[in-house]
Amino acid sequence: MDEDGYLTVVDRKKDMIKTGGENVASREVEEVIYQLPGIFEVAVIGVADPYWIEKVVAIVVLKEGITMNASDIIAWCRQHLAPYKVPKEVVITSALPKNPTGKILKRELRRSLAEDSGHMSPA
Repeated sequence: MDEDGYLTVVDRKKDMIKTGGENVASREVEEVIYQLPGIFEVAVIGVADPYWIEKVVAIVVLKEGITMNASDIIAWCRQHLAPYKVPKEVVITSALPKNPTGKILKRELRRSLAEDSGHMSPA
């Protein structure tokens, strides 16, 4: 809500991550990661965590020929986001699951990470 009382929707409610008592819009984190040269695609999701309730996790596809690791992406996020919004984990993968229209299927990513206990081709 802005100073004039107008409410602005920044993300879908189901994509809001509740971490450590704070709400994090996955879209905001994605936009910061997309600013990093070498990022082809990114999806940010909340994954169940016993301490944080949900932890912020970024699943990233790099552009062809780019070498980057999870630490590089986390360091970038630390420079551009509040500490509670910085991903606790970054997974680098070759592709993100999509529906026939090209929309990233975050529910599939959540399911995959839950099934693999957070180890879906870690960076």
